[in-house]
Amino acid sequence: MELSAIGYRVSGMWIRAGAVALGALLVALAAQVSIPLPGTPVPMTLQPMAVLLVGGLLGARLGALSMILYLAMGAAGLPVFTPTVPLPGIARLLGPTGGYLLAYPVVAWVTGWLTPGWQPGVNKPWLRTALALVAGLLLIHLGGLAQLAILTGDISSAARLATWPFLLGDLLKLAILVPVLTKLTPAVRARL
Repeated sequence: MELSAIGYRVSGMWIRAGAVALGALLVALAAQVSIPLPGTPVPMTLQPMAVLLVGGLLGARLGALSMILYLAMGAAGLPVFTPTVPLPGIARLLGPTGGYLLAYPVVAWVTGWLTPGWQPGVNKPWLRTALALVAGLLLIHLGGLAQLAILTGDISSAARLATWPFLLGDLLKLAILVPVLTKLTPAVRARL
């Protein structure tokens, strides 16, 4: 695909590369909205919502690439991770929030793969989108739970720290993202 704008052409490859970079930037910006929660080393952020949005809009391959770029930026020491967890660079991936972060490429891939893009005849795209988002949220929680279970040595404590405090917020994320992705995904993917 080529787009003409102001006398020059932008190839589809550059559009996709820009989308991958913008997705990583969106998650980095969402990470800056961070609220520490009492009793858990895991803050509440907008990151999971941004990861699901990027995966749903860009699709499996581009969404996963975007999250790999995001993790590479953070591992290299760029300030893209949540500022309330005081671990720099690659140490963040080994710390209490590392499981969530490492799950992001898989989450974006699964969400992108399950979210219906431009497909004629897809019945109830909102339902498929909702299922994709639930699958993505489950994978985020599994990643966080696994890392904290390793660090604490107790899966019950890990669930108390990594899962239970975030369930109400996850329902809100679903309520916001289902209509947004149902509406925008076909148009965005048609341009990629």
